[in-house]
Order: sequence, then structure tokens, then C-alpha cells
Amino acid sequence: MTDLENALAFQLDAARIPYQREVHAVKSRRYRWDFQVGDYLIEVQGGTWSRKRTGHSTGMGIRRDAEKANTAALAGYRTLFFTSDMIADGTALNTIAEIGTADAKHD
Repeated sequence: MTDLENALAFQLDAARIPYQREVHAVKSRRYRWDFQVGDYLIEVQGGTWSRKRTGHSTGMGIRRDAEKANTAALAGYRTLFFTSDMIADGTALNTIAEIGTADAKHD
């Protein structure tokens, strides 16, 4: 677990939003998602603003992320992606806090 994931967990704890970490949501695949809140799977994208092409920012990394998101969608989940600045400025927490409201609109 990264410092960035720990920062988001701290925010979720402070806001009393229940979550799970390192979720193996689709049993037929080896993927793990960083968090789960309700029916939403959450991925933290570290290194977004780095000039280095590593991890998620390479062609292969982007492809893996797309395959992972598609796997979640086909299994009936919605996936949210957050960058380091979105966690730092509260955008991620505000978006996650809206999950209950968003679900109510679809009922």
C-alpha cells in the first residue's frame, strides 16, 4: 500500500465512509483494486505528474488499466480513478462521498 493510498484511507476514515482495501472483486481474474466503496471500485493513480514513463503511464500500463476497468464493468462494478492531486485537494473524497447520492438517482 502506497503513501497515496494511505492518504485516501485517512480521508475516508475521517469522513466515516466505510470501505475495503486491496479488493479482489472479480474472482475469475487476479486483479486487485485499491479500494471498494459500495459497488464502486477505486483505483489510485500514482506518478501521474511524473516525467518518468513508468507503471500506469506506459503504453502497457495504460492497456492493463483499461483491461482491469473493463473487467470490472463487465462484472457489474463502476470504477473511479483518482490522481495524487485529486486526493490532495479533496476532489477524490468529495466524489466518493457522492456515491450514495448517485446510487439513489438510479433507483
